[in-house]
Amino acid sequence: MRFVIFAEGYTEQFLPAFFKRWLDPQLARPVGFHVVKFNGWSQLVAEAAVRAHQYFVGQESLDVIAVIGLLDLYGPDFYPVHRRSVAERHEWAVHHLNQKVNHPKFRMHFAVHEVEAWLLAHPEIMPRNVSVKLPKRPPETVNFDEPPSRLLDRLFHANGGTGYHKVRGGRKFFARLDPSIAATKCPHLDALLNDMLSMAKAAGL
Repeated sequence: MRFVIFAEGYTEQFLPAFFKRWLDPQLARPVGFHVVKFNGWSQLVAEAAVRAHQYFVGQESLDVIAVIGLLDLYGPDFYPVHRRSVAERHEWAVHHLNQKVNHPKFRMHFAVHEVEAWLLAHPEIMPRNVSVKLPKRPPETVNFDEPPSRLLDRLFHANGGTGYHKVRGGRKFFARLDPSIAATKCPHLDALLNDMLSMAKAAGL
């Protein structure tokens, strides 16, 4: 059985192995993943309902535990103008997309502020000259002003590198990332992992 992940870009292709390192040891059987890549957040938001319901009908649906929508909180501009804080934008967007899809096997989650925040939670996986300059604050507070991928890009450039590339860097560093460490420091990631764990167990895994 598997989760279907709706993702907005290429970085998310590295997430199934990362998720499985946390989920599989807690399950009776390994869980599967299928990543559906959209052309950016706007296409995901526009097509989530139609595309999700394709996985909820027919014989194939018996193998689908749930469809998980996963977006970075940084980037989308569909939030109402009066929703300014992280909490306000997160609460509104989760409700908006869950209501739009309107199916019990759909869950909307956000990386706050980007999936690269999870990398900041485990500095030891970074080169030493970068890790020592990472901010000493919770990763999910690296915010809209300089989101995690831009922070990493600046630090890699400052140390004589070619910058941080989301695909090449994602492949390298997500393979090293300990999901338990990241979840401890990133509450929204912890909520995502536990949501998937609960659903997988309910599905018999």
